[in-house]
Amino acid sequence: MTSSLWESFTVGRIGLPHRLALSPMTRNRANADGTPGDLVAEYYQQRASLGLLISEGTQPSADGQGYANTPGIYTPEHIEGWRKVTDAVHEAGGHLFVQLMHVGRTSHPDNTSHHRQPVAPSAIAPGEEIHTATGAQQIPTPRALGEDEIPTIINEFRHAAASAIAAGADGVEIHAANGYLLHQFLSPNANHRTDSYGGSVENRARLTIEIAQAVAEEIGVDRTGIRISPAFPLGGLNEGDAESVRTQYRYLVGELAQLNLAYLHVHHLGDDELLRSFRDMWPTAVLVVRYGREREQIASDIDSGLADMAPLGRFALANPDIVERLRTDAPLNDLDPATIYGGGATGYTDYPVLAKL
Repeated sequence: MTSSLWESFTVGRIGLPHRLALSPMTRNRANADGTPGDLVAEYYQQRASLGLLISEGTQPSADGQGYANTPGIYTPEHIEGWRKVTDAVHEAGGHLFVQLMHVGRTSHPDNTSHHRQPVAPSAIAPGEEIHTATGAQQIPTPRALGEDEIPTIINEFRHAAASAIAAGADGVEIHAANGYLLHQFLSPNANHRTDSYGGSVENRARLTIEIAQAVAEEIGVDRTGIRISPAFPLGGLNEGDAESVRTQYRYLVGELAQLNLAYLHVHHLGDDELLRSFRDMWPTAVLVVRYGREREQIASDIDSGLADMAPLGRFALANPDIVERLRTDAPLNDLDPATIYGGGATGYTDYPVLAKL
């Protein structure tokens, strides 16, 4: 494996021994109330050698939940549960950023404790199904957030960020990608608003920018990262043609760059011209994940100067000792797709490490 991966690097206030990280991956192993338990702590501790661990999507409020058994970070019980996770990660020499994920319309009342209608920028259903305890169901039409409710959403992110730090996290990642609430605000086919949060490129970006400002003010710019996924068609989103996507995201990233956040995390679909423009305007670390990337491609964006770090998803899921395996060119465990979401230790904390093979 190319030597560029093994160069040390600093993200925010964290010194890291290499350029790998753990990408956020939903695993649905939290308790029903959103509290992460001992198994979650074990899972993250197993992967501490990745240095920077970005947690699975964690809802900042009850309305932010979309799937069963996803963790929250807004109650005292959540803080106590995450404290066990952060202690376990720190004990093993790693660092943890908690990803703050409000799913917006990508939800179903049956997946949440309060059984409320999902909220979104506009009352537009994604036209997709979602898994529930009784099987796949059509995602219902969401309720459009009133402009007077926007400050509440911002404050939920602020409170969640403070709660993550209280739980011992090293920072948070704002999830503005992958079809969820902030991505919905960015996307013209999900955002038909006519107020200051819809219509123009500037207005569609406003909520993401205001949340980033609030979170950075609350916990510090060097403990705040953000994830985007330009043109990613998840959750029924369609952001338009390539030029429309470039215009929207160059504006967004340009505004966010002024905040001097710890990092920009890009789930990249393939527009390298756009990615290069991000790299040119972003003052700190850029993390890039490419959809469908193979083992031999992990360091490609670092080598070409498009990224500083390469977070790992499915490779790290099936290989808790992925760092050692890449260093020594060892074979990798195969991923079991049937055990990715939900369940217990099987397919979660029982993947073998090299020392036990």
